[in-house]
Amino acid sequence: MNRLSVFGCVMGCVMQLAGCSMGVPSHAEGEEDSVNTMDMEEKMYAYKYPHPSVTTDNVIFGFDGNTVKVLLIERGGEPYKGCWAFPGGFLEMDESAEEGARRELMEETGLTTPFVKQFHAFTAPDRDPRERVLTIAYYSVVQLSEVKGMDDASQAKWFALDEIPERLAFDHEEMLRVALEEISKEIRLNTKDWHEMMKGFSEEEVEKIVSELGMRN
Repeated sequence: MNRLSVFGCVMGCVMQLAGCSMGVPSHAEGEEDSVNTMDMEEKMYAYKYPHPSVTTDNVIFGFDGNTVKVLLIERGGEPYKGCWAFPGGFLEMDESAEEGARRELMEETGLTTPFVKQFHAFTAPDRDPRERVLTIAYYSVVQLSEVKGMDDASQAKWFALDEIPERLAFDHEEMLRVALEEISKEIRLNTKDWHEMMKGFSEEEVEKIVSELGMRN
């Protein structure tokens, strides 16, 4: 072997050693790093333990000029197909609870409202036969207007408070009771939220609404 060949071999070895000492990864190491990165990305938002789904529900009181009624929808699918319930449904991944409540109200009844207030979270483990579901409940008082059952609601209808069906779906009987208790507190405390709900009503109408809702806790 001549001097040039020997020099080339030596320089090749030196370069290989330099590459290792500088941390240059081999092809196999690069693949491993790539796999580890993918694993980290996949697990970044993962949660290995069982966790509940979230829904929203709307207890909407409507005033027709003389009396207060409450809005219910007839469920078009299981569970509780054919039963009456409050408008609501599962929360989507890119919306807040209030946005979800407003969307479900509009999709199932065609009704929109400028103001809804969150009043309670219902979390009993067995409240929904499908799976573990928590629901965030909202209420409001609006001028009664025409509604129509849409989406997965067979029909939508206003009910007088003393004519509500005996059996509501899920835990919605309790939900109505809590809503009436909370709105009665709003009235007694004369809160800012109560004034916000009463915008658009005349003084005479407010008095009638208070007389119906203020004493029902």
